[in-house]
Amino acid sequence: MHPNPAFRSAEHDAILAFARAQGFGMLALNGPEGPLAAHVPFVISENGETLDLHLARSNPIARAALPAAALLAVQGPDAYISPDWYGPHDLVPDQVPTWNYIAVHLRGTLHPLPPEALEPHLDAISAAQEARLLPKTPWTSAKMTPGAMPRMMRMILPFRLEITDLQGTWKLNQNKPPEVRLRAAAALRQRGGPSDAARLADEMERIIPRNPA
Repeated sequence: MHPNPAFRSAEHDAILAFARAQGFGMLALNGPEGPLAAHVPFVISENGETLDLHLARSNPIARAALPAAALLAVQGPDAYISPDWYGPHDLVPDQVPTWNYIAVHLRGTLHPLPPEALEPHLDAISAAQEARLLPKTPWTSAKMTPGAMPRMMRMILPFRLEITDLQGTWKLNQNKPPEVRLRAAAALRQRGGPSDAARLADEMERIIPRNPA
């Protein structure tokens, strides 16, 4: 997480809402031979105290000694910001390139779950994602050929992260005057390209700076 307090979010609900909306992140923990990482979809409980995920049986994290301290990093939109976008050099001198981004870290203890928790977990993930595809008729595991789902589930295992700490970074040029930040957002939007650029520009225009300078 970025150390500048202007970019840090302490808003518990905002961090959880962002993580829920992304639904995908990088799980990391220390293994006996060094750091281990896996990219995983997940679903957060209603009360925000836990999140469930699954891993392939062959994944080193699935075979690690658990429970163990773990981190789930959830990345949002990001983009390079050119100093030229802030305005003319005589008005905004001596600027340097930076990278704007949104990311949150969920820390806690990773536990294995019993095998019977796997199917409800998978159904919860697909239900959450299929709901975003409406008006398409949602896919459900009931559409599978009898016996196919249990056969496929043998290859994966369920896990739960008990969340003990949340941290969020919204690095969106809050340390710049509003007019400078908005010029950069407009230039980023005009650049086109990846959809992340437009999403990031939206956030730069929306955010209320805490410590404008």
